[in-house]
Amino acid sequence: MHKKFLTNLGLILFLNLLIKPIYVIGIEKAIQNQVGTAIYGIYFAIFNFSFLLTIILDFGVTNFNNKNIAQNNHLLTKHFSSLFTLKLILAAIYIIVVVVSGFIIGYDNRLMKLLLIQGFNMFLLFFINYLRSNIAGLHLFKTDGVISVLDRTIMIILGVYLLRSGILYSENGIMYFVYAQTFSYSVAALTAFLVILGKTHSFRLKWNFPFSLMILKKSLPFAILTLLMAFYGRIDSVMLERMLPQGVGDVQAGVYAQGFRILDAANMIAFLVAGVLLPMFSKMIKHKESVEPIVKLISRLLLTPAIVIGVGCLFYKNELIGYLYPWDKKEDLVIYAAHIKESAQIFSFLMLSFVASSTTYIYGTLLTANGNMKQLNYMAATGMVLNVIFNYLLIGKYQAYGSACISMCTQFLTAIIQVFIAQRIFQFKVNYRLLNAFLLFTIGVIAINYFSKTLRFDWFEKNNWLVSFSIMCAACGIWSFVTGMISIKAIFRFLKFG
Repeated sequence: MHKKFLTNLGLILFLNLLIKPIYVIGIEKAIQNQVGTAIYGIYFAIFNFSFLLTIILDFGVTNFNNKNIAQNNHLLTKHFSSLFTLKLILAAIYIIVVVVSGFIIGYDNRLMKLLLIQGFNMFLLFFINYLRSNIAGLHLFKTDGVISVLDRTIMIILGVYLLRSGILYSENGIMYFVYAQTFSYSVAALTAFLVILGKTHSFRLKWNFPFSLMILKKSLPFAILTLLMAFYGRIDSVMLERMLPQGVGDVQAGVYAQGFRILDAANMIAFLVAGVLLPMFSKMIKHKESVEPIVKLISRLLLTPAIVIGVGCLFYKNELIGYLYPWDKKEDLVIYAAHIKESAQIFSFLMLSFVASSTTYIYGTLLTANGNMKQLNYMAATGMVLNVIFNYLLIGKYQAYGSACISMCTQFLTAIIQVFIAQRIFQFKVNYRLLNAFLLFTIGVIAINYFSKTLRFDWFEKNNWLVSFSIMCAACGIWSFVTGMISIKAIFRFLKFG
């Protein structure tokens, strides 16, 4: 079981580390540069607004289904047709609610068109996740890994065309980007559907009201959790765009998006790990196997790079943002410099929260697999309330900077709560040796970053910081082995005897 887990996890991470950085850094960043900060800020706010309403679209069915199929593979054929129909009905309701909500908060006709297409894209995205929950539930992790990068692979191809054509500079440039997403998601959804179709003995659309009602009741705790976590993870940009004056809110949402993009990409990796962990934990818990070895191992493997990334982005925030968003001479240099400085501050806070969100993906997934939805929902409700209140209080004065600070604090608070809940429920022994290793490793990473910033290389005239940054990453990698955070010997022993 352990060997299979690590093998499949390695494949999924390899595929995503190969494809998604190319898309996020090479394509999406360049698209934002071409359409402009303000226009992309509007798109980013609408994307997150449509995301907030996905409780209707999914209603927790995906997480429930992943857990259920992992523990009872034979239910795929029995339930797939009925759940498929239920998902289509929920999608229709979702689109209606999205459009009505858009009118209520004051979107004009131009923004309503963008919201409608984005709502459809959100349906496709969540439909892919539902189909993948069946694939992961059957432990077809290799197939799941390929499908997880299929939409981004297509977007890279389409993105190159959009960028070279210059069409994004037009008034409706952002719409072409959204249409490209629609095509990419559609291909990925169709592929995943055909894979599932090959694993079922029969399929036909049918509406089974008693079954649907039963599923919705069982999925309700998952739906509430999804809604609450979406609010404290995505409400920032929506509040920025709506609360601040027109023109200011668009730009602030765009500046926030610049810092958020890399965090979103990093979280995708942790999200994929959670996608493997949920069916794995569910099956182990059902068979009363100890999950503690897996939890400790994945904590080391996931949190070690998370600490390096979080601290590294804090020390190199100005260099990284300046490198990712170089000055376009068409822009005013003064305005560009102000945006970069502000974006770098936001970026540093958001990337520090990657350590917290990675922790959440480990311990939150474990608690979900164990069915501790009541505790998770209380935790998420606390995070949502604090996030919304403090955003409301701080956005007017501190704008995107205030939102980033609140987001980081909320993520760390909810992560710590989840660790304590998991420790209490599973009776994990407090591993002081591991805690000391984490502390020592973190202190060392901070010191390495501090000293790497003092390095100067006169022979490397342009982007001198890249050399220092590379040395820092290599030194942190070595430090992870010295402190025992990552041990090749331990992994091989785990594979041999697991």
